[in-house]
Amino acid sequence: MRFGIVVFPGSNCDHDCYYALETILGQDVEFVWHKDHDLNHYDCVILPGGFSYGDYLRAGAIAQFSPVMTRVRRFAEDGGMVLGICNGFQMLLEMRLLPGAMHTNRGLTFVCRSVLVRIERTDLPFTCRCEPGQVLRIPVAHFDGNYYADPATLAELQASNQVVCRYCNEAGQVNQASNPNGSVDNVAALCNRWGNVFGIMPHPERACEALLGSEDGRLIFQSLIASRARASGVQTP
Repeated sequence: MRFGIVVFPGSNCDHDCYYALETILGQDVEFVWHKDHDLNHYDCVILPGGFSYGDYLRAGAIAQFSPVMTRVRRFAEDGGMVLGICNGFQMLLEMRLLPGAMHTNRGLTFVCRSVLVRIERTDLPFTCRCEPGQVLRIPVAHFDGNYYADPATLAELQASNQVVCRYCNEAGQVNQASNPNGSVDNVAALCNRWGNVFGIMPHPERACEALLGSEDGRLIFQSLIASRARASGVQTP
């Protein structure tokens, strides 16, 4: 599977994604500079975490106008798989490829620690290797991760089953005590209506080795690989 990782001025998780995909999972990976336009030969485009353009104005606000993002939009609209992680999730919201917005964390503090998320859907290319209700341990690192949607939008998200992961406790219970940033409905990850655009605040690329405290993040990438292989008629272990 071929992954393209878009690099913006201020990205700092691009190499983490590259390492996880190429070294750990043995995939074909390339960096895509934010001024590039050619995404035709990728199976999945990743918008990585970091502080694109220094998060000026607000997180992801300027990155949405980078030259490559016009092509990312077309890639998504044509059914290509797009994964936005942390700052990449914020970009997807700014571009309206996903609904809602990010606010500053509850308590106005930067949160950097492992959290637990419950998998709500396993019929997506991003989660097909997970079990329904499975709890994953994945780290977060953000200041603007407090997801917000107005009541009508939230109701629509719930009705169309677009919430893919929710912050939870070890028993898989969703409550405010397990919510690290104040996100409405404990939203940790969303997809679009067609299931090919996925935004997640926790960093799966930082949870791919036992040395880092968890290998749960591999499931997100392994799901993508398995989904692509299945579409190509190839069996994966």
